[in-house]
Amino acid sequence: MPSRVLNALTIDVEDWFHIVGIDDLGPDKGFDKYESRVVQNTRKILAVLRERQCKATFFVLGSVANEHPTLVQEIAKEGHEIGTHGLSHKPVCDQTREEFAKELEESIDILERASNQKILGHRAASFSITNQTLWAIEILERAGIEYDSSVFPIKHKRYGMPRSSRFPHTLNDKDKKHSIIEFPLSTLRLLGRNFPIAGGAYFRFLPYGIVRWGIKRLNKEGKPAMFYIHPWEIDPGQPRIDLPFRRKFVHYHGLRRAEKKFRKLLSDFSFGPAKEVLAHE
Repeated sequence: MPSRVLNALTIDVEDWFHIVGIDDLGPDKGFDKYESRVVQNTRKILAVLRERQCKATFFVLGSVANEHPTLVQEIAKEGHEIGTHGLSHKPVCDQTREEFAKELEESIDILERASNQKILGHRAASFSITNQTLWAIEILERAGIEYDSSVFPIKHKRYGMPRSSRFPHTLNDKDKKHSIIEFPLSTLRLLGRNFPIAGGAYFRFLPYGIVRWGIKRLNKEGKPAMFYIHPWEIDPGQPRIDLPFRRKFVHYHGLRRAEKKFRKLLSDFSFGPAKEVLAHE
């Protein structure tokens, strides 16, 4: 039986080579010789959602939207929410304030023109809104962003704010109060620590039963889960490239089982766009 709590389903629309840990090896390392697979993989996600009669938020890279505007139009036409995933998939911590503001503005403009939607939501590359990049909040607010979903309340070497609230809350910097709502990636609190169950590599690595148990536990407390997946994560046929062992393991592990697990997830729980979930909070 589907959960009575409406959970947030989000799709981070980027190509297989965009993830941090691969793209930092550089486009000059030969990625241009590989085909782009983002359109076919996103359409595959759309087909699954259509079959399950489920709507979601698609956080789309501005660079992807610029190259494939008809893909954004397809997503919007099917009733899904469009959010911005930035322009170039460069983490906030690797940008100046000026660079971040410019990329944000450009991505919003591209997405609004392609989708005919007002862009309300933002997700930073690699969850890079952290204690060191809280300056980005004011820039998001000036750009008209109403909610962010970039904070991961866990301890991780690249990202994370382990002391941040685990549930939707107003996101503030050290000196100012802002109106932007943060909808953090989902975790479970166990033994005094937050453990990730939000999706992505965690979804591919964890047995499905653990993910299901975790979301059920959140819903039993009346809390919505924030789940994310990338289109490339249901594409086991994507190119295999020579990477350092850890990067290779994290990126390719569980690809063959991910689509089946994803379909099961959509059958077991109720999901909708992030803005709809926040409207019920």
